[in-house]
Amino acid sequence: MIKLEMNYQSAFFRSQTCRAPNGLLLLVGFLCVVTQVTGARAQAKIGRDGNAVQGQTVPRDVREIYDRGLLWLENTQDESGGWSKTGGMSGGGVSGLALMAFLASGEDPNFGKYSIPVRKSIQSIIRGQNPNTGYLGDSMYQHGFATLALAEAYGAIDERNFWPADADSKRTRSIGQALELAIRTSVTSQDKNTFGGWRYSPDASDSDTSVAGAILMSLLAARNAGIEVPDKNIDRAIKYFTSMTSSSGQVAYAGGMGGFDNSPARVSIATLVYAIAGRKDLKEFKATSSFLKSSDSNEVNDHYGEYTAYYKAQALFQTDLPTWEKWNKNLILELKKKQKSDGHFDGNFGPAVATSMNLLALALNFRFLPIYER
Repeated sequence: MIKLEMNYQSAFFRSQTCRAPNGLLLLVGFLCVVTQVTGARAQAKIGRDGNAVQGQTVPRDVREIYDRGLLWLENTQDESGGWSKTGGMSGGGVSGLALMAFLASGEDPNFGKYSIPVRKSIQSIIRGQNPNTGYLGDSMYQHGFATLALAEAYGAIDERNFWPADADSKRTRSIGQALELAIRTSVTSQDKNTFGGWRYSPDASDSDTSVAGAILMSLLAARNAGIEVPDKNIDRAIKYFTSMTSSSGQVAYAGGMGGFDNSPARVSIATLVYAIAGRKDLKEFKATSSFLKSSDSNEVNDHYGEYTAYYKAQALFQTDLPTWEKWNKNLILELKKKQKSDGHFDGNFGPAVATSMNLLALALNFRFLPIYER
């Protein structure tokens, strides 16, 4: 059964409180006006402990880089809700990354300035889902990022009149329904996997820590949002990651396909999944987090720089705030130099992926996405 959990204070929540009984109408009406005038950036973000999280002052450079990047994403989104015309990779996972970038801005996802691209992105992801298997996209990479985005949108979007009246009922469903279907795909794929992880195909018997990281993060986000995810699948995935982590903190790619080299991306992925899964007690977490903190480079000029920055930002934030703050300052300077005049970033997977991932690497400065909580 789907359990609704408000991940953060959304306009959907406000719209429901504005329909209070008549006895409270005057007070609630005043509160609604104040809330709508102050906007999303003034909303109280509720942490996992139920307490309000105090906002942080966002550096001006971050806000400028982020706004320019979102404007480019908004202007290049196609009518179907994806980014198929920008060159490079496209599909459900790409739409998912862009969706998270919009959600992480702090703007109201239902009535704010990015409400239309948010809605179109979600619709694009769900329309592309196989209604029988729940598979999102054409690879488990795409599936993982698309599922993660749905988990972050779940509970934050007002789904009344979400779909047009003439929409094909076979391709439309609620965010919760789509998320449950996607989780079923991930769980079924893992159950068939020899190593307890995931690979490019849902039917693959081998596994790698890169694809597995994308899927596991989506499962953890869905669980945090109130969707039922079997503990045995989370535990088996963590066991897979521990088997791929050396005592030095280096993380292997896949059996027979890359050893324990100095990959900051893979070390970041392992550190992040251990932290989000609540397994900071593991010796493997201590090893990966120590290895990660020993390097203060931003890797934005590496072959897959945006991919590394996306994961390393989250991993450092979960591991050690002072280290993240130092690294984040350098990242801001690097991304300010690399951003193009129209707001996009170039990368090996195409500008839509590079722009979304680089923006999400900066999104820890806002801390609006539930998955970014500590």
